[in-house]
Amino acid sequence: MPLPSTPQSPAPDSTPELVRTTGKRSIYNVPNALTSIRFAMAIAVMALIPLNFFLAATIVFLVAASTDWMDGYWARKYGQVTKFGRIFDPFVDKIIICGSFIALVGVARSPIASWMATLVVGRELLVTSLRGMVEGSGKDFSASWLGKWKMVLQCAAVVSSLIYLQYETSPAWLTFTTLGLVWSSILLTVYSGYDYTLAAARLMQDEPDDPE
Repeated sequence: MPLPSTPQSPAPDSTPELVRTTGKRSIYNVPNALTSIRFAMAIAVMALIPLNFFLAATIVFLVAASTDWMDGYWARKYGQVTKFGRIFDPFVDKIIICGSFIALVGVARSPIASWMATLVVGRELLVTSLRGMVEGSGKDFSASWLGKWKMVLQCAAVVSSLIYLQYETSPAWLTFTTLGLVWSSILLTVYSGYDYTLAAARLMQDEPDDPE
């Protein structure tokens, strides 16, 4: 008769401490470095606009806006998504847009009025507050396509405004294009803020009582 097999005790954990802690992602990685560079470029744009260096501001803004996707793509592809990056990246996006709108208000002949910059900043503050409240309760409040198109229109409005300001007397087509982009971006900014507010209200409303 075969002898009963004795249960084997689990092998001691020989995994090195370094391997066990690899789940903790460092904030010192390529995506966060790219975001930091974009943040520096955003500051540069805000410094160049009051100095009337509109061509340089246009180039720096275009580089910063066009490389926005790089840090997110790198983080997802190479598994370098961090909590710090998820907060820092949208923060830099807001600095680029809000800072540019505010800087353009103080320039003579600027198509950006102070109330427009106030709406842009106010909308970003509102959505950021709503996102913190909703996600703090454990629910998802990711950016919608409406919000992404709003960002595209805002970037186009800033670039067009900077090009417009490079001319002493701008061509008629550039004037109409700039005004169209600026007003379109403002309208979509307001509408997307309204849409986000409704979405947050739906997510945060109390569960209805069970019918008796």
